[in-house]
Amino acid sequence: MAIPAAPGELVAVELAPGPRWAEVLGELWAAGAPVLPLDLRTTQRERRRIVELARPALLVTEDEEIAFADPAPVDERIAAVVATSGTGGAPRLAELSRAALVAALEGSAAALAPTDVDRWVACLTPAHVGGLLVLLRGVVLGAPLEVHATFDPARIVGAAPCWASVVPTMVRRLLAGDPPLVGLSLLVGGGALDPQLRARAEGRGARVVSTYGLTESCGGVVYDGIPFAGTRVRIGTDGEIELAGPTLMEGYRHDPQATASAFTLDGWLRTGDVGSLEDGRLVVHGRIDDVIRTGGEKVWPEEVEAVLREHPAVADAAVAGRPDAHWGEHVAAWVVPARVDEPPSLEELRAACRERLAPFKAPKELFLVTDIPRTASGKIRRRDLEPA
Repeated sequence: MAIPAAPGELVAVELAPGPRWAEVLGELWAAGAPVLPLDLRTTQRERRRIVELARPALLVTEDEEIAFADPAPVDERIAAVVATSGTGGAPRLAELSRAALVAALEGSAAALAPTDVDRWVACLTPAHVGGLLVLLRGVVLGAPLEVHATFDPARIVGAAPCWASVVPTMVRRLLAGDPPLVGLSLLVGGGALDPQLRARAEGRGARVVSTYGLTESCGGVVYDGIPFAGTRVRIGTDGEIELAGPTLMEGYRHDPQATASAFTLDGWLRTGDVGSLEDGRLVVHGRIDDVIRTGGEKVWPEEVEAVLREHPAVADAAVAGRPDAHWGEHVAAWVVPARVDEPPSLEELRAACRERLAPFKAPKELFLVTDIPRTASGKIRRRDLEPA
């Protein structure tokens, strides 16, 4: 039974990841109706809040289709409304045009270049732009597509040769148990990719492409430091990365003030990330709000975390700044021990960091925890890190 949708009528979709998602998305794309994907991993209250913010015309669930009495119209150019991950607070709803999504898909296809492998495995939630784009590869570009309900490392490995869009934590899970990754091509986004983690995956035979982008740019538009054709990158005030090009969002739904703040006066997207251009390649240092300022020096949490995670006694780690009367801030580490009965000591971890980093980057405080707070897409929620 066809979904009663038309251009300008937003359709919220609340389905578990799986083959049904590709069918619904294909139907809405053909009808020209914009989609609002909802994440079933969030609470019902969180999903209701997003629906209230978006004011769709229809809600599609596993069992029914619910029409709303007072929907808000959507510009007919819009093909998707996607909630941001919300690491810095409440999510916003990015409106992505049909033209921007097609530009992102075609830019990715061109950047990856023709290969013998064109089949894709969808294993990310469609509620985030990375997962949505994998499904759209099938819908828009006609790529062969295999949709998984969950991320299962063994099943991903077994599907090779294929492409899969993943986040760094998924790469770690793929490497667990030492399986060969020959034939597996990984598009890694959603956070910084530790170079040593990448090297381990490539050493097992995987092809790895590190991506940079935001929901507001229709996902990753910079692959291994090189922007898509038509995408421009510059470094603005205070080292902030700014983007321009055909993949940028139209704006945030029902939030003109936030939309105005998201762009520079000349129309470039402010990313909130700090980086540099080195030999024509973009190097991302981290979030502006995450930088630790200690004794006049800057420390980016991601580079310290990468070192800590390589320690054999560490299963996972997060780093953030803590107030310091003398230095302003100092580096603190939250660590999940690999073995509860043999946790690493602060001095062990400091020594490991000093081998690869400047001394001021080594943590001065250690908290042993059972898990690291993360968003649904795997990004660390640094604001939720608390003293143990």
